[in-house]
Amino acid sequence: MAEKLEELESFVIPGKIDIPNTYFAGLAGSRFLIELRDNRRIMGIKCPACNWVYVPPRSTCKVCFSKLEDWVEVSDKGTLLTCAIAYQPSPVQPVEPPIAYGIVHLDGADSGFVHLLGEVDFDQLRIGMRVQAVFKEERAGSILDIKYFKPLG
Repeated sequence: MAEKLEELESFVIPGKIDIPNTYFAGLAGSRFLIELRDNRRIMGIKCPACNWVYVPPRSTCKVCFSKLEDWVEVSDKGTLLTCAIAYQPSPVQPVEPPIAYGIVHLDGADSGFVHLLGEVDFDQLRIGMRVQAVFKEERAGSILDIKYFKPLG
């Protein structure tokens, strides 16, 4: 028998575990989702010390660790910082592939917001393009209440 972990034979067990779950979005996340659902508004939260605006909101500033409570409405328009296209299906994707994801810098926010991109030819996607949120008609209190971001103009 091996005396040290380094002397043990490596043993790998292949498998797949699908675990359905639910979780509490937290106070900041709950208000964010309620605003999307009820008012079609994208809300951020501003740090009182460094003035950083987070979307989606969080309860503590990642820069200075201040408590965040100052809610601000940000625009539903922004600039595409980067994007990726997925062609392979996955059970975690909300729509069938191909699917485009982007990080959007919303006007009035300082953080990037990851979401789907739609109404766009993938060959036309480019860093710096202006985009706008498209909200679903029937909203349920989910990040997917924003259907996707589409190009402006």
